[in-house]
Order: sequence, then structure tokens, then C-alpha cells
Amino acid sequence: MILQARLLRRLMGGALFVSALGLVGCSSVGIVEAPAERMTDPGETFEVRQPSSKTIEGIDVSYFQGDVDWHAVAADKIRFAWIKATEGGDRVDEKFRQNFDGAAAAGVLRGAYHFWYHCRSGAEQAAWYIRNVPRDASALPPVLDIEWTPTSPTCRKQPPADQIYADMQAFLDAVQAYYGKRPVIYTSVDFYRDRLVGAFQNYPLWVRSVAAEPQEKYGNRFWHFWQYTSTGQVKGVPGKADRNVFHGTSEEFEKFLAESVIAR
Repeated sequence: MILQARLLRRLMGGALFVSALGLVGCSSVGIVEAPAERMTDPGETFEVRQPSSKTIEGIDVSYFQGDVDWHAVAADKIRFAWIKATEGGDRVDEKFRQNFDGAAAAGVLRGAYHFWYHCRSGAEQAAWYIRNVPRDASALPPVLDIEWTPTSPTCRKQPPADQIYADMQAFLDAVQAYYGKRPVIYTSVDFYRDRLVGAFQNYPLWVRSVAAEPQEKYGNRFWHFWQYTSTGQVKGVPGKADRNVFHGTSEEFEKFLAESVIAR
């Protein structure tokens, strides 16, 4: 409860919000095929039903959640959803179009994420994402989800930083050019620590931290989205739900969306 109260003070105060999209000095400079569900970190999680009417709440889903009732999700005050679309260069989430179209029909702002595979090039993975994710001006920016996945049955590579940076940049450049929006990078604590400290600082960051507040795991790196639990409850989502929150107020959320748009 102490941690939850601290979360509310930080998000409702809005004092920490600054626009990271205007930052300069980006470092331009394996994952592996992973299960659709992410592993739950040990320790306390932020199981907050509705942190505040002033916070911008979201979820992320894949086929693992089953059939989502998006109208119920919208009624539960969920403002945005990240939906798994693709993985590597040859896998499409079987519920992607159902979720992508269903969220839009219910009025939930949604975007599509790509799960990275360290045994394919960034250019290949970008081409696969572009092939399967429709270009929709109303959608959230594309997301690159990059993590270590040591339990993959096909690719456990952990490439060096320079190779990862080059491949990530190829992906980010291609999808930004196609969709006209600056992509978001999602990552986990271990991958961030091993490869992303100081890198890609002019891209919005979506962080996973279910056992501590982000600043305890990511230092002073600014984050836009925080996945704070994988065991939350949301109406319309069968079983456990990944819950997320935006770092800022409604006005700052609108500003983030506007600044994500890049002229093609």
C-alpha cells in the first residue's frame, strides 16, 4: 500500500512529466522466440484495481488472454491497449486482428507491438510487421518489444550491443517511415541493464517493473508507459491482465500522441 500511494502521488502530481520526444543524442547508433505471456517477476506487485480517476490506464494483450470483451474493457475505464501483432519474421498472433479491430470498435485507443527475435535481422522483422499491421492514423505508435528470452526453443542468442543497436535502428527507421509515427520501445529490467542504458534516448520508453517503481530499476531514465503488474484484473479480460499506466495527465497524453506523429 505504501508503494501504491507513492505511485498515485507521482502520477497525479504530474510534476515528473517532461516530453522525451524532443530529446537529442539518440544512440544510433538473443531475443528469442518467447512465450506469449511474460514471466512474472518475484516479489511484490502493484495490484491496483483503479489507481485513480486521473491516471491514464491501459492493458496489453495477446492470444494468451483468449477472447477479450472490448466493450467491457472500455467500460472499466481502460484508455489504451497494446496488442501483440507479430514475432520475429514469420509469426502473427492469432488474435491480433480480432483484438485490433475489437478495441477500435469499443473506443479503446490501441496500438500493435512486435516481439523481437534475435536470430533475424531488424530489416526482416520490420518488413514482417509492416506486412501484417495496417497503417491506421488513429492507432498508437508501433512498439518494439525487446527482451532476453533464455527459454526459447529456437534462439537463445544474446548479440553484442553494436549488433543489437544496428538491428533495432533498422527496424525503428523502417516502421517510422511507413507509419509516420515515432515507435515506442518496450523492455524489461535485465535487457535494459545489459544493453539499453544510455541508448535510444529519443524514443519513448515503455518499461516493465512489477516489483518496484521504475526509478528503482531504470534510474533516472524517463519512461512514458509502465507495465506495473501481470496479475491485474480488468473487466472483459479473462483471467489475469497486464496493466499499464501512462506517465502523465490527460493533457500530457494528448501531447504525447500529437508529438508521436512524424511527417513522412
